[in-house]
Amino acid sequence: MDRNPSPPPESAGAETDGDLDAIGDTVYSKHWLFSTLTRLIRMVTEHSEVNSEGQMQLPEDDEEDLCRVWDMAMDKDVAGFLQEFKATDILLGVIAKSRCPRLTEICVGILGNIACFPDTCLTLSQNEDLGAVLLLLLGDTDPPTLLETSRLLLTCVSQKDVCSLWLQRIRQQTSVRCNLFFIMCSSTNADLLEKVGELLDKLFDLDEDLMKSWITAQNSEEEEEDDGQSHLDVASCLLEAAKQLRSESQNGLEVYLHALQLLTTIDEGIQTLAAPDGPGKAVWDFVHDVVCEDLCQPSDLPVVLQEQKSILVQAFAVLQALHRCQDQWLSKSDTSLPLIGTVLRVLQYHSEDKDDGASKEDTKDEQLQTLAEITAEFLADICIQIPKDTVADLMKKGYLTEKTALTAAGCLVTNYKTSFQHLQSMLSETDPQMADMVRKQFPV
Repeated sequence: MDRNPSPPPESAGAETDGDLDAIGDTVYSKHWLFSTLTRLIRMVTEHSEVNSEGQMQLPEDDEEDLCRVWDMAMDKDVAGFLQEFKATDILLGVIAKSRCPRLTEICVGILGNIACFPDTCLTLSQNEDLGAVLLLLLGDTDPPTLLETSRLLLTCVSQKDVCSLWLQRIRQQTSVRCNLFFIMCSSTNADLLEKVGELLDKLFDLDEDLMKSWITAQNSEEEEEDDGQSHLDVASCLLEAAKQLRSESQNGLEVYLHALQLLTTIDEGIQTLAAPDGPGKAVWDFVHDVVCEDLCQPSDLPVVLQEQKSILVQAFAVLQALHRCQDQWLSKSDTSLPLIGTVLRVLQYHSEDKDDGASKEDTKDEQLQTLAEITAEFLADICIQIPKDTVADLMKKGYLTEKTALTAAGCLVTNYKTSFQHLQSMLSETDPQMADMVRKQFPV
């Protein structure tokens, strides 16, 4: 035979019915999904008619079924069917009437899964009423609902076909800024803070004008009355969230360091950070402690750079930008010994990693190369005015050794000659023997 045998007559009809009820190529039932959503509408409507203000309890069986829908919506065929079935409008109606935080969370979560696919995300995003409701939900008090709302918004702004539409809405809805700032400076929920950080970082990365407007925003009297948080500035809020995540999530901390680094790429951000009464000193102190206490420690092997390269890039980028504009609150000659020690250690580890015969893949590692470049540039900024006493103290503390001196000189001699010459001059006054060693290795 060149084909499988036909099914028995009694099962043929059942299989056909099953095929008709299945959603796409899945085993999920259209009828079950239809009846679950219909039951949801009836349940919310009845509660609204009987007790529109009281909080609704979600029955355990209904919660279980809705969580199944939530999981099912991760399937592309199911997401498409839900869109055809006008599930977006149904869920929007439920969210608007819901007096149950868990129900709201599940509905937003289902929408978040539907939004994972470009076609369904486009249809969902074009719903103006849904767009308005989701942005207002950022003012909700329920952390799980805020988490799912942030996840949904991040999913949408990450898709190129609809991100401009969402950015326009966010620019027009000023409460988004206030609500995100409030979450960052007051929440202790690590998952929520991480997702909000990813959302804000994405917004700033996509729209520099939005970032500028949020930095310079003068809150209206109406906003002061609404949330009482009008005094919050973006850098201070990012800092508070970063502090909360420092011991809980390195990925989350990295997201917030990147957002802070984005602030340093525009004049408005630098001006805010450099102001005498601005948040720059607090940001410097925090990032300094993260670098000196948490990252690339003396007991670590050079391979640690592979694990920490991304967060080190963000941290050094922030510190370097602040170092260049901190005349108000820190003399460049006062840069701490542990920080300089860490800078030297990162460059030393990178040098040793290369000398140990790293694979071709490692040598092409753009992020590792970026780390080496930004660390060398930061060292050049430090060394251009480094005083003799600091060089002597670095030697005394064991931060500046023959090894690290040669590594530092090698990083500076080609692209940062002024810094190299100043460091060499200070070495000559502090330790002539080490200075001669450097001079022989790098004659200028």
